[in-house]
Amino acid sequence: MKRPSLVPLIAAVGLLSQGAVTATEVSLELEIPQLPVAEYHRPYVAVWLENDQGRHLADFALWYDLKLRNNEGTSWLKDMRLWWRRSGRQLSFPVDGFTGATRAPGVHQVALANAGQVLAELEPGQYRIMIEAAREVGGRELVELAFAWPVASARTVTGQGEYELGDVRLQLKP
Repeated sequence: MKRPSLVPLIAAVGLLSQGAVTATEVSLELEIPQLPVAEYHRPYVAVWLENDQGRHLADFALWYDLKLRNNEGTSWLKDMRLWWRRSGRQLSFPVDGFTGATRAPGVHQVALANAGQVLAELEPGQYRIMIEAAREVGGRELVELAFAWPVASARTVTGQGEYELGDVRLQLKP
């Protein structure tokens, strides 16, 4: 599958580093594969940040069925079990700023809600962007993208899902 070019800037982060202000560009791209099933349902997807000890720090994106009557789409959010335990069960939906509709198969840019503010407050160390997907009449999948903060040089971190997610790419540029 041919990849579209990455959006050059999803989040700009102002950081104080040795007295000078620097900017870091962060972008996330994920693929939702087309599955050969008779009854296809778009997956629910959660994207969040955690430290290297597994502590949830921030939610960046949540895609689910917003248009079901009586907010029924929220009843399946718990199928993204790790995200649900770390963050989801404490939220009221929809959450302004990072919830959105499910996406069709293809390659998608993920708008990292509040990423600039969240990343600017991080201590130096190891972190992970977590992407979890679950689908009705389907499975559940988790992809982790580990990176060091602050970003010293341009870096691309990739991951690969097996069924619910395809290629996942995180680009970090100082």
